[in-house]
Amino acid sequence: MTLWDGELPFYPRPRRAAGFSVPLLIVIPVFLALAASFLLILPGIRGRSRWFWLVRIILSLFIGAEIVAVHFSAEWFVGSVSTSTSYKAFSAARVRARVGLHVGLDGINITLTGTPVQQLNETINYNEQFSWRLGKNYAQEYAKARVKGLPDPVLYLAEKFTPSSPCGLYPQYRLAGHYASALLWVAFCLWLLSNALLSMPVPLHGGLALLTTGASALFAVFAFASISSAPFCPLRLGSATLTAHYGAAFWVTLAIGILCLLLGGAVVGFHYARPSALLTFLDRSDKDPAGQARGGSPLILSSPLHKQSEDPDSQIITHL
Repeated sequence: MTLWDGELPFYPRPRRAAGFSVPLLIVIPVFLALAASFLLILPGIRGRSRWFWLVRIILSLFIGAEIVAVHFSAEWFVGSVSTSTSYKAFSAARVRARVGLHVGLDGINITLTGTPVQQLNETINYNEQFSWRLGKNYAQEYAKARVKGLPDPVLYLAEKFTPSSPCGLYPQYRLAGHYASALLWVAFCLWLLSNALLSMPVPLHGGLALLTTGASALFAVFAFASISSAPFCPLRLGSATLTAHYGAAFWVTLAIGILCLLLGGAVVGFHYARPSALLTFLDRSDKDPAGQARGGSPLILSSPLHKQSEDPDSQIITHL
């Protein structure tokens, strides 16, 4: 008995979870660990600065985790329908099942769940993923699925996204996913930059970095929406038609983009209107070297020996 991709050939193949992937399940614990680590050191921060730091860190980690997590989510464009449909090729048997379609930035995930699960003396619970990310060949994955003998509804939906399909969904959603993914990685880099700048005495530049982070996230949403706004090919499964719509990842990314714009605008606005309140929130009210430059007050360096002589000319006055 030989192995097939490291698995015994006559045992059920493992199925991927719709909407989740191994990278996504790694990203979430990493950011949760960072949040938990900060909460452990939070009691060591004195005064009201503790609550300012809590708000800053939680908001920042939430934005960063969302930007990374949506890359690996299959919830950008989703749809599902319950129907009675044929089950296998060259068979008149029909099953009652719920069919789901989940489109992500790097591929699609198709689910088929029987209602009830046990029908035709077998368990009808399929969850198959087809990827078009760089280095993957969607057409080959579809060909392997046909060789495996997957159910008709799964093959029917997968065939609609093949490069040779007359529906044209493959170039449409593949291009949309690549553009959105690239813009989201830009947003992630700008998010890192904004955190670094807000930790320095340059809050204005940190606010501008937050504004560009939000703009990049919104451009990613608009890129996916504009490219994928072409008429969707009808997906008929038995007597029903599957209708898809924008999913949770799409709307969460839109909300994060708007949130970054609001936060960045608030930082820039407070920098000009209420700089002292901004510095207090950033815990830098007593660490701002630019305050002396704005006030024009000199920095006086005096020597103890000169103080003894009480000579006013012995003071060294340096204007910054």
